[in-house]
Amino acid sequence: MKIPGLSFSLKRAVGISGLKTKVAKKVGIPTTKQGLERKIGGAILNGVLGRKKK
Repeated sequence: MKIPGLSFSLKRAVGISGLKTKVAKKVGIPTTKQGLERKIGGAILNGVLGRKKK
């Protein structure tokens, strides 16, 4: 039975989610599929258009 407004995540409770976030921020490589696609897409566009990072 689910209680409305209450959810539980084992990954959150153990600390895996927080650790992944800290590692991703330090290394600069996203751990999510969407974040990785954005980073790769941006790098390709910058290479093709010759834009520089600020």
